[in-house]
Amino acid sequence: MSFLRTSLNRFPGVKSQLKRLRERLLPATSVSSRYVEIEAARRDSESSRLAASWKASDLPARQRALVERQLREYRSGATIDVFDVFTAALRSIDNLPANASLLEIGCSSGYYSEVLDVSGLPLRYRGCDYSDAFIDMARSIYPGLSFDVEDATRLSYQNDAFDVVVSGCCLLHIPNYDAAIAESARVAKEYVIFHRTPVVYGEPTKYFRKQAYGVETIEIHFSEPQLLDMFRVHGLHVLATFTLTENVDPHDSRKGNAMRTYLCRKQTQS
Repeated sequence: MSFLRTSLNRFPGVKSQLKRLRERLLPATSVSSRYVEIEAARRDSESSRLAASWKASDLPARQRALVERQLREYRSGATIDVFDVFTAALRSIDNLPANASLLEIGCSSGYYSEVLDVSGLPLRYRGCDYSDAFIDMARSIYPGLSFDVEDATRLSYQNDAFDVVVSGCCLLHIPNYDAAIAESARVAKEYVIFHRTPVVYGEPTKYFRKQAYGVETIEIHFSEPQLLDMFRVHGLHVLATFTLTENVDPHDSRKGNAMRTYLCRKQTQS
């Protein structure tokens, strides 16, 4: 399986065509759509109104339908870019213990525990999510693992509790993202991965309303320079950056947007 993924990575054109074909076959409910930028004057009120969107009881089943298909393909050896970037970030960590502990914040139904298993990364996985419904599903699918209902901005775990902390594509839905970054850093012993983070450069942070799995939610596209500054403020040094997608403004090459995964290491206190 890993041989097939490695082979496809050597032929990016074929990989891109397969990705486009897979996207065309996805059900409509799985695709994020209807992006509407939120005006600055309404940003706070809309952020508050949509903050609990991910608690919707019908959302886990809709997301899981897509996840199951991706996991089947991944087990059969197909390349799934979001999974491959995640495992590449972990493999970039020097001297990571084989039995290291990993917390995924925003774990939804816990499916990244399977990604670790398929990839041969035997880390001690634990997941947490803001949504009771997602955690109920995770516990039913993976009864041998630990899952907690947690607020990413006020985690209950002790300082330095986990070797690796993964902010799993949830920062973009958290209006108080500065607190979420601080908490991720606090509970990590050494490494933090901010996975699948939408950023813009040459422009300020942008806020959107959108439909995701049939639920209206907020999505934040971070000013990349400001995001990197926040990492530094909270004692995180970026070791590696992995880009899933990137689009440069054809009229101004200084502007663009991207979806990135950042591998960070905590700076030791002097």
